[in-house]
Amino acid sequence: MYESKKIFGVMDCNNFFVSCERVFNPVLEGKAVVVLSNNDGCSVSRSQEAKDLGIKMGTTAFNVQREFIDKGHQVEMCSSNYVLYGDMSRRVMSVLQSIVPDVEIYSIDEAFIDFTGMSGKQIDDKAKEIVYKVRKFTGIPVCVGVGSSMTLAKAANRFAKHFKGYKGYCYIDTEEKREKALKLLDIGDVWGIGRRLSKFLTGRGIKTAYDFTKHSAYWVKKNLGVTGLRTYDELNGKADLAIEEDAAKQTITTSRSFGEMVDDKEQLGVAISNFAASGAEKLRAQHSAAECVTVYITTNFFRNDLPQYYNTATIEFPEATNSTVEIIKECKRGLDAIYREGFKYKKGGVILSGIIPDNQVQQNLFVESNYDKMKNINNLLDSVNHKFGRNKLHLAVQGGSGKQGDTKKEKWQMRREHLSKNYSTNLNEIITLKV
Repeated sequence: MYESKKIFGVMDCNNFFVSCERVFNPVLEGKAVVVLSNNDGCSVSRSQEAKDLGIKMGTTAFNVQREFIDKGHQVEMCSSNYVLYGDMSRRVMSVLQSIVPDVEIYSIDEAFIDFTGMSGKQIDDKAKEIVYKVRKFTGIPVCVGVGSSMTLAKAANRFAKHFKGYKGYCYIDTEEKREKALKLLDIGDVWGIGRRLSKFLTGRGIKTAYDFTKHSAYWVKKNLGVTGLRTYDELNGKADLAIEEDAAKQTITTSRSFGEMVDDKEQLGVAISNFAASGAEKLRAQHSAAECVTVYITTNFFRNDLPQYYNTATIEFPEATNSTVEIIKECKRGLDAIYREGFKYKKGGVILSGIIPDNQVQQNLFVESNYDKMKNINNLLDSVNHKFGRNKLHLAVQGGSGKQGDTKKEKWQMRREHLSKNYSTNLNEIITLKV
């Protein structure tokens, strides 16, 4: 085994959104399943059976219906249910953290693990335990890849996922395995190499990760900069990246395409207020506060028959905040500044930036502080909504709940015709057994 001070792992959930749907609806097992994006737009998660049929990532629901279902293929389409997926992600990560403490949650379905200091056998045992226990306790299938850098661990994870012989776990622990893996890894599949860089590299005869590592560090830095050099070092077994436990987001964006185009300012205000409330909740979840907020609205630029408009407003808070009340108030003020009549709006959003730890907020001497009052309101909102379900308690400016079955559902709410229930977070929607 070659020398390495650091050993990293990557746990990745297989076809995560589809897997979540299958946990509570076993009828979907073995079938081609596609989970659709917001407003039932295009495929964002596909079962292996759907991939085998030829359904590509990004295929629209219309084309899935026309090119596959209408031609006799059995394909199940599901609307994205982010409440369910978020809760299942929390359960998966909880199981993972009970097995290995040093974890960085990278995304809703992926986490990095620090195996440094463990022997090869300990790593094998822990990785296999993760694959087994996450599937047993949550129903979600996962794969684990391990290597001497985070990029090599990502590569190992890819092999674990695509080759059944690995049984969900691959460890690149020798120089021979590293070279073999890099020769089989297309340059476009390397973590950190995007589409633009991939096109640049293949145009210069660099087709695999191994080809890339055979160039000099000088050439890589000259052509790809420091970021490219970091990827180069990582592929060569040098760990340039490190685990960031509980890393807080530096910006928080909450946005969505509307189910129907909106021309009413009041409806836009309800949408923006809900986006602002969601962003504030995320801030508090990571114990942060934001120094400023940006609000934007845009029309549908694919509709050439309609007048087009896009605008943003950025507002700096007197002092950094994570208060739902204060953030919504400023977002409404921003909307007042940019709203124009005569346009049909398709999308809006809220971006919180200048994010700092909430225990480092500098008080403003020229602003009357209502910190304690806002903190009490925030605590009440979070505790009630955590216990009884999201948006059970909300501000009046957020309108109705917009949940499934809401007869007053606003136009801006997403179109979700194939939505599953919130089995794990709503007592009224838990599985019912008929015996």
